[in-house]
Amino acid sequence: MRRLPMTTSFSFTLLLTTTFWTLLLTTMFWTLSYGFVRPTLLQLQSLSGSGNYLTKEELWFDQTLDHFSPYDHRRFPLRYYEFLDYFRPSDGPIFLKICGESACPGIANDYLSVLAKKFGAALVSPEHRYYGNSSPFKSHTTENLKYLSSKQALFDLAVFRQFYQESLNVKLNKTKENPWFIFGVSYSGAMSAWFRLKFPHLTCGSLASSAVVQAVYNFPEFDQQIGESAGPECKAALQETTRLVEGRLATNGKAVKALFGATQLDIEGDFFYFLADAAVVAFQYGNPDKLCSPLVQAKNNGEDLVDAYAKYVKEYYLGSFGADVETYNQKHLKNTSVSGGSSDRLWWFQVCTEVAYFQVAPANDSIRSSKVDTRYHLDLCKNVFGEGVYPDVAATNIYYGGKKIAGSKIVFTNGSQDPWRHASKQTSSPDMPSYIINCHNCGHGTDLRGCPQFPLTLEGSSQNCSNPDAVNKVRQQLVEHIDLWLSECHESDV
Repeated sequence: MRRLPMTTSFSFTLLLTTTFWTLLLTTMFWTLSYGFVRPTLLQLQSLSGSGNYLTKEELWFDQTLDHFSPYDHRRFPLRYYEFLDYFRPSDGPIFLKICGESACPGIANDYLSVLAKKFGAALVSPEHRYYGNSSPFKSHTTENLKYLSSKQALFDLAVFRQFYQESLNVKLNKTKENPWFIFGVSYSGAMSAWFRLKFPHLTCGSLASSAVVQAVYNFPEFDQQIGESAGPECKAALQETTRLVEGRLATNGKAVKALFGATQLDIEGDFFYFLADAAVVAFQYGNPDKLCSPLVQAKNNGEDLVDAYAKYVKEYYLGSFGADVETYNQKHLKNTSVSGGSSDRLWWFQVCTEVAYFQVAPANDSIRSSKVDTRYHLDLCKNVFGEGVYPDVAATNIYYGGKKIAGSKIVFTNGSQDPWRHASKQTSSPDMPSYIINCHNCGHGTDLRGCPQFPLTLEGSSQNCSNPDAVNKVRQQLVEHIDLWLSECHESDV
């Protein structure tokens, strides 16, 4: 086998020294200052304005490339962030916020900042390997993606956790560890649960928000939840829109695609995936009325539903929300160049090798086109990554347990309108409570992000949720679990 080129590495000693002085200088001011929808684990990428981030200052850590090889000692620079304004050096916990399947430009100012202030916690957030500026290679060929997996990324978190704790101990001239708590939303929510499962000695507990812990080969429940969340009128309008688009695409495909600003999507399945995802984000991120109100009104007024839907797609999904049609273009997904925005190909690789989450049209009463089926997904994996690439979901669920995850001290939270909750653990067990936030606009990660999630509400405000009491109740339960499990960590260290 051709040996891969040695990756660029930073000097670990230099990085440790740099981090030491960064932490030391920050200490001097403590006393003076205070989920893309594709395949729809969409991360909110357009957080603009400095107030939306607690910090965007980059720090770097020399990470191991292959944690499972006894002889491959290559390393690569992995980006991370820290926020220490609320940290109590004597006994404060460290909250690790897992970055997921996209570039990580900083630590967002969501509800986790409220929790950090409440508990006197430090916030640290490492970028996921390969994403953003943390790529080990200069090209994302299929061969070079062999080290991109949840298993490697979990080990990254464990090694980073040890590195950060040791550097903190050096800075504070102490030997006792701080208590750690892990947080994540969506795929990173699953990572949070899996981290507690695989490394229980390294964290006091985990929040697994909208955590997709169950790898799913065919996932029709996703589309069924969209129909339920939409309600009868909106669901009927969406279904009729899909039928109309299918009919017009057969007679004048170019004009229909132009209407939606998606002429570059040559493969019909890509186009219909794009149309389905445009509807999904309204429910996933707490803005259902942005879609349903104009669509139902158009249907009731006898107006052209395709025109009404195209207006929503262009003005909201592609416009204010900031989605990119190229995300759905398989030609784009085959591009192996490395850039800060190249997460589409990376996430599809994880989909096509580990977790699937194939959002297929249900056999009956579907909203999305039936052209988005299992064959479409498998053909995409083969076309983009080559022969023999497909997801072994059975192996993934055997390794982690799926919904039967046998961990402890993990809180699972889900929004009632979120289609991803059907890949999460929704049944409580004694040491792994699961809470559903019920409200009209409660979607993906509502407990941390608030409502709606676009535009971002600072500190994850619950004021705009249709049922803020439901959000606040779950948050209070979360605080109680964090408090209990952190105190148990302190007791075990005595």
